[in-house]
Formats: sequence, structure tokens, C-alpha cells
Amino acid sequence: MDSRDRVDMIKADVSYWWADSIILKVLLYVLAAYLLVAVVLAVYWSNEPEQFDVVQAAAARSAADNRAVVPGTVTTATLMQLAETLLEKPGGFLSNDIAPPGVLLDNMPNWEFGVLVQVRDLARSMREGFSRSQSQSTEDGDLSLAEPRFHFDNNSWIFPRSEDEYRDGKEFVGRYLKRLSDPGQGASQFFTRADNLVVWLATVESRLGSLSQRLSASVGQKRLNTDLAGEPDAERSTATPDELLIKTSWYEIDDVLYEARGTSWALVHCLKAVEVDFADVLKKKNALVSLRQIIRELETTQQTIWSPVVLNGSGFGFFANHSLVMASYISRANAGIIDLRELLTRG
Repeated sequence: MDSRDRVDMIKADVSYWWADSIILKVLLYVLAAYLLVAVVLAVYWSNEPEQFDVVQAAAARSAADNRAVVPGTVTTATLMQLAETLLEKPGGFLSNDIAPPGVLLDNMPNWEFGVLVQVRDLARSMREGFSRSQSQSTEDGDLSLAEPRFHFDNNSWIFPRSEDEYRDGKEFVGRYLKRLSDPGQGASQFFTRADNLVVWLATVESRLGSLSQRLSASVGQKRLNTDLAGEPDAERSTATPDELLIKTSWYEIDDVLYEARGTSWALVHCLKAVEVDFADVLKKKNALVSLRQIIRELETTQQTIWSPVVLNGSGFGFFANHSLVMASYISRANAGIIDLRELLTRG
């Protein structure tokens, strides 16, 4: 028997075995169908949620509870809506998924983390500042329970799940919102003072400054060490070189970009809520236009990325660098935050 005959016999055996193996056929067809569905779901779940109207969202929650809209309602309702979006958007909360397609996704979990950081920061500011008349006053009970829930690990998939903790946090904020507009609950307050707003804006400024640096580091940059600039008597724990090479790893570039998009998406809503609740303070300080310009800068970060991949060209190279474009918008918004804080601190 020559080699051609042996090949024909092997083909015949395989054909016979394949025709007779119904179970294997079914399994392969099921696997193919699963992969197809997973790909479709992955694409669908990767779509970023649309922006929502903070005033309408607050009005809807107040109407559902037969409550009036009072100072603080819009900011509190916006915090709830941000948390709800993380939990209820297509695919739900994906950061802690352990099975396909969620576990294979990369951009959306980073987007979620950007939103989550802003939820955490706003929840902390509400607990420590907005709901208290002064530093020696008592914390609101529900907000003191909500804030640590939002700080729970975002990668926990069981015992307990991250979603369960965040959902509990949202419920505690909801209880505070109901008491906020209840005339019989005088201890539940939201103080729209300039100093409260300045403290929260300082946190926003820090977050945006860090993101801007990480985005700019996509191309790598040698920078002088300015850690102790302006502080001649200050010391550091360990010695560091006078010149540092700052560069974001190539496989983290899209992670930082989508974290920045999530952060900006959340901040647009938070700042719009602040525009409503702190309207009188902002008008008195002639800072309303400054706030609106910051919102406009952040809204530009939400433009559609038409490229199928996040490009990382050099600063003046042939290809685009999406990180540098995002850094430009973030930096302008951060500069606006700095100016806004200065306006609010003036007499």
C-alpha cells in the first residue's frame, strides 16, 4: 500500500468517525454558537452609557417618593444615578466578571473604575462636608454607612460581590435623600456653602491632575524632579534622582484613556448637579460661567473614538495620539477647577 492509499484510508476513517460522532458535532456547534453570542455581547457591553439629565433624574426620584426638590436633592440623586448606571448598564458591573465575555473585556472595566472613583469621592464629601454644618457636628448615619460600601474592592465576585456592596451604598444614600426633604427630619441637611464645595473641588483637581500626567506619559518624557520645589526646608523619605523618566506602559495606555473617559463622564454629571444646588453661591461669586466652561471641556472628552484601537503616535508624529488629545482636554478642565476654587475662596 503506497502513501496515497494510506492517506485515503485515514480520510475515510475520519469521515466515518465524524459522521458517526453526533455528540461531538453538537458540542462543537454549541461552542461555535456560544462564541458568536459572546462576541456580540462583548461589543454591546462595550458601549459607554449615554449622559442623563441630572435635573430630570432628581425630579423623578423625588416624585416617586412624593418629596419636594430641596437644596442637595440634585447632587444626591446624581450620586445615586451614577451608582445605578454602574450596576444596571448593559452587562451590569463587569470589573469582577470571571467568565467570558466579561472577563475578556478591558476598556469597560477601566471606564467603570473612573466612574467609581468619582462616586467614592462625592460620597466621602457628602459624608464629611455637604451634610455637616461644621467639623464638630455629627455625621449623617446613612451617609456614614454608604461611603465605606462604595470603597469596597471592585474585583470581588463572591462573598460578598462588589455589586451587592455598591447596591447597599446606593440604598443608604436613597434613605438620606428621602429624609433630606422631610420637614420632620431637621437633622438631615445639605449645606450649599462655598467652603464645602471648595473641599470637593480640591479632590477633583487632584484626580484630574494625576490623570493628565498619566495620559501625557504615553509618549515617555524626561522630567525634572519638582517634588520639593518651593519648600527649601522640606525633606523626603528616600533619595530620588534629579531627573525622572515618566512613561506609561504600552499595554496600559488604553486602560488610562478609558479610565479618564469614565472619570470625565461622571464629573460632567456631578458638576451639572453642583451647578443647580450651588447656583446662589456660584452667582454670588460670579463663578457660574467658569463652572460651565469646565463642564464644556469635560464634555469634549466624550466624543466618539472612531479608531478601532487606541493610537499612541509620537507627539508630532505621523499617527494620532489619543492619550495626548485626552490629556489636553483634562488639563484645561483641571486649570478651570483651579481658577474656580480661587474664585470661591475670595470674599
